[in-house]
Amino acid sequence: MSILVTGASGTIGSLVVQGLAGAGAQVKALVRKPGRQPFPSGVSEVVGDLTDVASMRSALSSVRTLFLLNAVTPDEVTQALVTLNLAREAGIERIVYLSVIHADRYTNVPHFTGKHTVERMIAGLDMPATVLRPAYFMQNDLTIRPVIRDHGVYPMPIGQAGVEMVDTRDIADIAVAELLRRDKAAAALPRLTLDVVGPQALTGADTAQAWSRALGRDVTYGGSALDAFEQQLASFGPAWLAYDMRLMMAGIQRIGMHGDAGAVDRLQAILGRPLRTYADFAQEAAAGA
Repeated sequence: MSILVTGASGTIGSLVVQGLAGAGAQVKALVRKPGRQPFPSGVSEVVGDLTDVASMRSALSSVRTLFLLNAVTPDEVTQALVTLNLAREAGIERIVYLSVIHADRYTNVPHFTGKHTVERMIAGLDMPATVLRPAYFMQNDLTIRPVIRDHGVYPMPIGQAGVEMVDTRDIADIAVAELLRRDKAAAALPRLTLDVVGPQALTGADTAQAWSRALGRDVTYGGSALDAFEQQLASFGPAWLAYDMRLMMAGIQRIGMHGDAGAVDRLQAILGRPLRTYADFAQEAAAGA
């Protein structure tokens, strides 16, 4: 029996595949198109689509454990609910689902509420799953690295409420640990929800300061205006997604992203090491600029 990883060609999914393969697990990597990305030796590439029922029934056959990650798309909820129902149909009782922190609080943000709907299904049916709720990914800021480098401005309007940004490598390592824990268990384990955060809450000014130190020159925070942020995103992506991200940023400015009490200690116990800091991320990113 194997572990099926959806979103296997993405940033976190590919890291999860690598981590599981490195631990000696039998891994199936779900992709929509074959041969586009190399996977570690021993990993089986499985072609399927989360809204194609026949392909998912096939992909879920001979699977013991499921890692469910699906991208922010207009049909995200359908993808997740169909996949989870098919997993139940296949008798899969070991699941790790990648949600988002405060999915139940950012109620006007489409992709947050979508993930909360999936969480409600998992809870309502008492599915044996770990729900991972990551905060803002540090690696999101790689997309704005040219702006920071060339203009000396940190442009992401995260405000002052504080965001416990988390490194995607830490998210993947925690997902791998939970997948292996569930996969190796003699029986299905109780449901668990984990806030997945970084070790400190960061404001816009804090992130600018981290980049100043990493680049060795002044970087300032660009401010919290959301109109320009939405317009910039809409200039190279779909308008619905730009608006979704605007609503998310408004929530970040209002309440921030903070793990529950003891979250950092729990995560570091799972990892067996400290969580990566934003300062370290900025140093690495600056070196690769």
